[in-house]
Amino acid sequence: MRDTVMVVGSGMMGSGIGAMSALAGNRTVLVDLDAARAEAGRQKAVECIRLREQNGLASPEQAEAAVGLLFAETDSLAVAGRARLVIEAIVEKVEAKQALFAQLDAVLPVEVPICSNTSGLRITDISARCAHPERTVTTHFWLPAHLVPLVEVVMGDKTDEAVAAAVRDELRGWKKAPVLVKKDLPGQLANRVFQAIIRESIDIVASGLASAEDVDTAISCGMAMRFPVWGPLKHLDAIGLELGLSVQQTVLPSICADRTASPYIEQLVAEGRLGAKTGQGFYDWSTRSIEADMNRRDAFIIEAVKAVERVGGQ
Repeated sequence: MRDTVMVVGSGMMGSGIGAMSALAGNRTVLVDLDAARAEAGRQKAVECIRLREQNGLASPEQAEAAVGLLFAETDSLAVAGRARLVIEAIVEKVEAKQALFAQLDAVLPVEVPICSNTSGLRITDISARCAHPERTVTTHFWLPAHLVPLVEVVMGDKTDEAVAAAVRDELRGWKKAPVLVKKDLPGQLANRVFQAIIRESIDIVASGLASAEDVDTAISCGMAMRFPVWGPLKHLDAIGLELGLSVQQTVLPSICADRTASPYIEQLVAEGRLGAKTGQGFYDWSTRSIEADMNRRDAFIIEAVKAVERVGGQ
């Protein structure tokens, strides 16, 4: 009987993915290299489920049922015997992913999709050693995977679009907001947009136009407040494309269009100012807590998810 969602890799991403699978009513097995790591991942998945329950994103009955659907194992080939969907969330190294995909491709029926949670590698490259690359697809969950609704479903050069669409539809049942990306390009979809924002944000700080804190405030308290239900293309349709065109003609010539990494951030890295982990980056982290900010981020995401559910999404 093929009744199992198999998540290979039970770390920060795999545990969150496993939690959402179990909450969707799936028998879910987290697989890792040894029993202790696999069980630690299962416990983290349980914590993710309880967090959603405590914040009204899952009922006590749903949470209890989901916990009962979570299992931890070390033998991926044994679990594959019951798998109807596989999601890989192991180390971000193409050779390791290629080896795992080839191994799974050799034992799984061709109708079972094999997915990767990769954030930066191409599924085309990951599946290069597979006999059936048409059933391989990227499913890039956004961190934290148990809270952020987005999943980028990315087709490789040989992916069957029907398989990708079926995976997308499956994830909709997991309370996710999956998007279908039809070309296997660096940055997938959302990171391409995000990198454009980052590029301009760094340039604003480097040019002295505003401080890092004011840039973040402008984004967080401005456009980002609309984004959960009001994307930029919907915004253009609302204001009129002729106005949008006029703004582009005025603003785009003066904004950053670099095709390489910013010299400003290269200098920060060269100076050892690597961010929160070294105490200095764009911010002085000796006077503030990254953990507190992450907790605020997660609390806001929880309330945003609730709000979107109340008013309806995109």
